[in-house]
Amino acid sequence: MRRPATAMVLAAGLGTRLRPLTLDRPKALVTVAGKALIDHMLDRLAAAGVERVVVNVHAFADQLEDHLSGRSDLEVVISDERSALLETGGGLKAARAHLGDDPVLVTNIDSVWSEPSGPAIDRLIAAWDPDRMDDCLMLVPLENSLGFDGPGDFFRDAAGRLAHRGPAARAPLAYMGVHLMQPRLIDAWPDTAHSIFPHWMAMAERGRLHGVVIDGDWMHVGDPAAREAAEARLAVRA
Repeated sequence: MRRPATAMVLAAGLGTRLRPLTLDRPKALVTVAGKALIDHMLDRLAAAGVERVVVNVHAFADQLEDHLSGRSDLEVVISDERSALLETGGGLKAARAHLGDDPVLVTNIDSVWSEPSGPAIDRLIAAWDPDRMDDCLMLVPLENSLGFDGPGDFFRDAAGRLAHRGPAARAPLAYMGVHLMQPRLIDAWPDTAHSIFPHWMAMAERGRLHGVVIDGDWMHVGDPAAREAAEARLAVRA
């Protein structure tokens, strides 16, 4: 497929679990190893060939916009959520007019990872098959995650189709905060604040939710302790 030229970066969250680090800045501008979280992600996207990023903003929105104005390698489009947080699904719906109709990468900003076998986003792009999937998630084995306190998110079959953990006590794979999707699906979503999760469950029921497993370390920077752990891991990998 033609490489995605556009990505959506979900940066509007309040970052309450990262307090006190987010008392005077947005979560996106918390630093890990001397670099803002959002720049960790934007650097990955630029390396993957993305040319244009849509970034939603809410808390400390002016700070984040000012920071993003310093990026000369990417066209940055702001999706303004100052008036109300819309969550992941609602944020995508609000930004729909900016996303175009070609497959689009969607990312969180609290995700940092290592790439021992080459660029992880390239593997996600290479796996994309619109005939078989509506969305493809980047995943990591639970034992390769750091700062993630959940019991795992998904099971994956031999064809790459995903099933959510459901009532199971544990699932082997954790979602890394990056996925590649068909944006036309967003047209039918509600305009109200809501999570993307129910849409994923509907895709999974149709066999249209797929995933790619990455073999590096995934660092979920969700609280101050996780930030410290990520910095320590990155120092070892440097």
